[in-house]
Amino acid sequence: MYNEHSQNVPAIVFSKLFIVALPIIQLAIGVVYLKDCPQQTYIPLYMIVAGVFGLLLGLFSCLSCSKPEENGWQYVFTHMCSVWNSLVSLFLFCWLIAGSVWIYSIYPANYNKTGTGEPYCNKTLYLSAFWTTTLAYIVLAGLMLGACCVLICIRCSKQGENV
Repeated sequence: MYNEHSQNVPAIVFSKLFIVALPIIQLAIGVVYLKDCPQQTYIPLYMIVAGVFGLLLGLFSCLSCSKPEENGWQYVFTHMCSVWNSLVSLFLFCWLIAGSVWIYSIYPANYNKTGTGEPYCNKTLYLSAFWTTTLAYIVLAGLMLGACCVLICIRCSKQGENV
């Protein structure tokens, strides 16, 4: 797993940049449109918190890429990063569920700021929150489907060995 020759460095760099780019976009949009969604005031907060913690998760996942020595400080540091990444991932999953309630509860959002006093939500803010949340669910569904396929393949290969 830590073999230098088996890692595709450009693919790793590209994936890390993608993982960090999306939280930066979420953070920026949440900050810019902080007061532009009276229809659901938690949506900008959702974007800011998801951006900050997503960025922290992306950055800390980069720190544990090297193989630690068995009894060195890197070993402890790598395990602490793993625990941190697990806790942040759990928090982000719970935050995704909370954000889903806030985002999907006002679907379709009112984008008309000059309306007759009805609360509105900025179109850029709402659509970015909507699609980043929907994308997260698509990725989770893909990961779950992939995990199921792997488990089925493992089970089938073990049954083939027993025959």
